[in-house]
Amino acid sequence: MCNLYNISTNQEAIRQITKALIDSIGNLEPELDLYPDQMAPIVRNTPAGRELAKVRWGLPSSQKAQLDAATKRADKLRAKGKQVDFDELLRMEPDGGTTNVRNTSSKHWKRWLGVENRCVVPFNRFAEPDPASKVDGGRTPNAWFARSPDEPLMFFAGLWVPQWRSVRKVKEGEITVDLFGFLTTEPNGVVGPIHQKAMPAILRNQDEIETWLTAQWEEAKALQRPLPDDEIILLPKKEK
Repeated sequence: MCNLYNISTNQEAIRQITKALIDSIGNLEPELDLYPDQMAPIVRNTPAGRELAKVRWGLPSSQKAQLDAATKRADKLRAKGKQVDFDELLRMEPDGGTTNVRNTSSKHWKRWLGVENRCVVPFNRFAEPDPASKVDGGRTPNAWFARSPDEPLMFFAGLWVPQWRSVRKVKEGEITVDLFGFLTTEPNGVVGPIHQKAMPAILRNQDEIETWLTAQWEEAKALQRPLPDDEIILLPKKEK
């Protein structure tokens, strides 16, 4: 699961390769580490044209996940002798969001597979935790991956959902906001030794971007695949 990536490309380069006609993000920071639940740049289809916009990272979790979480919370409250309004508890159950999508055959995701809900997510490198490099008692360091040592611009194949009403954080309360996430697939031979479960679905060029943003799902879904091993590298660790 990819929960950290970096952008160091300027927004003009992003607009050019994606043919985004609308830029709604203002100034993009020269270098940006992105974590779940942050606002991040994506390029999406809109009725007014293709748009470069900032959207919150983390798609809506499934109804079952929310129901299970609310049920556990209700059981704990009842065990303490408290009365529970379960419908209200469920409505206000925090949903931190789902960052990565693997099973696109799930009913939960199928409603958002059309071109109107597809997006591309720019990045220059992405990280996966590297347990083998962990020092006793320390934090698990990240391994970073990119197309090549100069870290050229690439894109994740993503989905976005407009104006979703939910509670992201208890302190925020109920909000309505646009959300996005990106697809994952089985890892290739470069990512697999670090992260055995998955790697992001990556778009390498303008043709793949166009296919993802415009093609019918039967064609677009072929892009949910691992990159060939010779098209991605493990970046060397930076010296301290």
